[in-house]
Amino acid sequence: MNKRQFLKGSGSILTATMLSRFVSASEQDAAAHQTAPRTNWAGNLTFHTDTLYQPKTVEEVQHIVKSCDKLRALGRGHSFNAIADSTHAQISLKQLDSIDIDAKARTATVGAGVTYGKLAPIIDAKGFAVPNLASLPHVSVIGACATATHGSGSNNGNLATIVSGLEIVTADGTLHTLSRAKDGDQFLGQVVNLGGLGVVTKTTLDLQPTFQVAQVVYENLSFSQLEKHLDEIYLSGYSVSLFTTWQNHRANQVWVKRRLDPGATSVKFAPEFFGAPQATQKLHPVPGHAAESCTEQLGVPGPWYERLPHFKLNFIPSSGAEIQTEYFVPREHAYEAILAIEQLRDRITPHLFITELRAIAADNLWLSMAYQRPSLAIHFTWKPEWDAVQQILPLIEEKLAPFNPRPHWAKVFTLPPAKIQQQYPKMPEYQALLNHYDPKGKFRNQFIDTYIFSA
Repeated sequence: MNKRQFLKGSGSILTATMLSRFVSASEQDAAAHQTAPRTNWAGNLTFHTDTLYQPKTVEEVQHIVKSCDKLRALGRGHSFNAIADSTHAQISLKQLDSIDIDAKARTATVGAGVTYGKLAPIIDAKGFAVPNLASLPHVSVIGACATATHGSGSNNGNLATIVSGLEIVTADGTLHTLSRAKDGDQFLGQVVNLGGLGVVTKTTLDLQPTFQVAQVVYENLSFSQLEKHLDEIYLSGYSVSLFTTWQNHRANQVWVKRRLDPGATSVKFAPEFFGAPQATQKLHPVPGHAAESCTEQLGVPGPWYERLPHFKLNFIPSSGAEIQTEYFVPREHAYEAILAIEQLRDRITPHLFITELRAIAADNLWLSMAYQRPSLAIHFTWKPEWDAVQQILPLIEEKLAPFNPRPHWAKVFTLPPAKIQQQYPKMPEYQALLNHYDPKGKFRNQFIDTYIFSA
């Protein structure tokens, strides 16, 4: 089974949903009213409104925002919880797909509908790159940044850390331009905004020169190596991911991605990595799955955007057929956190596709899960078995409680709002920011009311 098949799962059930017609705002300002329920990408969440606007221009966005009493922006549907849900109306900006590159300033300003898969080849052709990418390149740039979604690497910040500007339509329909240069410290609260400030129509990203990456996979790394060598392991590549099923006290696979020096044609990988032998064939991170959909391995160099994600651009998932959970813990407690979760292995493994362990650099974005602490991200890709998963999550969260976990904003968790709010020192400032930009709560939904304001 390849990645496309693995992700497809219940796609046949969702086909009618994905093919339903939408009406743009230019057609008498009418929204589409779906005859079939709409779901997120994974199919684990059905949205509570059948009203979806799809504007073609920023002016249409302004008019829609001004005319709606309540509204939530919808990205590419890769959130696994209700962060983008609404009981009133949603707005999709898929048609706002402009990309403007300023070579002199080394920036790219992209429309809200642009995915990393679309952006990457275009900026690479101009000699540029972004420093990090998520595992799947099919997520939207703006949606990923608004939730502090991340790639991997001990020295790499989450995807939002390179945002230097935002264009946003606020509750009264006014178009604002926000920037790191102009807004200073407040901009650190505006970037990871959870959709609460307004509808972001464009974002400006800082670019760097393009680069090449090669990756190899090592098999069966003992967790015992992490006790004394965790930092060394995660610093052994530009990006390092450990995949585990939590059985046998080991990481089934270690994916090591290394940047090539300018002008180099190869990079050296040792045949053994802390006792784990190098794989001799391409592997899929989920045991037993064919590796056709995975990016090239075996040390073969390629462009950054064809190596930093785990899966190829041309394997576009139609539906997730999975549930995702992720917790960030301080890197200094990474090994203890891993051992704590491992105690639940026999509860976890039957319902798990795979867990990925990634290192993320600290940043200063107010609602980033890595705010002011280098982090280990513990990512669970669950089978679509919600009844079982929702019983396991509180057990995992209890094990992680001593390490002050921060759950990914767009994935499933059961931590109470008060616990989450306590993890963000700038939460009061962020609440004030929302009240300033959206005093009547036009962009709030149950998720924002619960996890930002209820405690």
